[in-house]
Amino acid sequence: MYWYTITALDVLLFRDAKPFTPGERAWAGSVFPPHGHTIAGALSALMNRKESKFRLAGPLFCFGGETLYFPRPLGFVGTTPLVPVDWDEGSHLHQAMTDLSQPRPLVKPSWRQQSEGISDKYRQYLPVEVVEEYLKTGEIEPKHWQVKFSGENKPWVVETRSHNAIAEGTKQVKDADGYFVENAIRLLPGWSLAIGIDREIETPTTLRLGGEGHRAILLRCPKLDEQWNALQNLSHRNFQTGGKSLAYLVTPGVFEYKDSNSGRDVCLCHPSPWEWKLAHTANRNQTPGELVSFATDRPIPISCRFRHKDESSKSIPAPQVFAAPPGTLYYLNQPQPLFQDNPSTKVHSWRQLGYSELLWINH
Repeated sequence: MYWYTITALDVLLFRDAKPFTPGERAWAGSVFPPHGHTIAGALSALMNRKESKFRLAGPLFCFGGETLYFPRPLGFVGTTPLVPVDWDEGSHLHQAMTDLSQPRPLVKPSWRQQSEGISDKYRQYLPVEVVEEYLKTGEIEPKHWQVKFSGENKPWVVETRSHNAIAEGTKQVKDADGYFVENAIRLLPGWSLAIGIDREIETPTTLRLGGEGHRAILLRCPKLDEQWNALQNLSHRNFQTGGKSLAYLVTPGVFEYKDSNSGRDVCLCHPSPWEWKLAHTANRNQTPGELVSFATDRPIPISCRFRHKDESSKSIPAPQVFAAPPGTLYYLNQPQPLFQDNPSTKVHSWRQLGYSELLWINH
């Protein structure tokens, strides 16, 4: 992978997945960081090839043009990690009765005495050296949660902007389509987006990113290559080691599956990979898997478009999907591969666009 930084020249606009028409809905929502579809579209326009095929990693954040930042793992309360109750025999909840059809409850480990609440003063994005240590030891020391640089809790601000259209010959706002508000994103000084591509692009160059034709500078950054490769090597080693493991999701995870039990084929989204079966089950006829539990947050809606093969200038909205948020942690008795990692499957396109990127950690 060749890694690049994307530095905004102005504010950025990334509309959310909700349909918007001025007059029908006066507030245009925004989403950030941008999804893989948005980044891929900007790169395709830059390469000027309609059928360009490339593999994308990210987007992540970068500070100072030389340090990758990753989303906070969600399996922590303050600085205290959570573990499945089955993995902690010393927990006073170890023998508690629970629903075997659901993921196992997560508890604070009995071997950690201190208990801290949730605080916005902690880092919401961790630098690569902390993540690397997490992959090596399976722990994040409390001191590494403290914010050291501005933006480590949130590297952008939202600017709300109103738009008015004045009726001709008057000083009044139009009754229809005359007023709406939208949110713009401004990155803090020193912060940029970071992406990896499996091909080298001549830089520096500019690319159109997001709405309103706003542009950003694309710049090659070899230092990020080394950081990413080091994490990938550690993750691969941990996966091969086996045993109790944590899968750390660093980009939105799209896990679709077809549900034929309802009598019609419908695609549903799940917060965990559908092929990972629970390690416990109340149904004796069901074969147990390796997934014990997971820590996640509310899903992220993603809306993309289908482009016509014969007329590439035309497209139609694709069905909306809901992704597991970055930072989601999965707890497994044994590491499991992803079905969408297989290049021969249709859903491999999600991986090519940078979704569902996992880093493996030994428990």
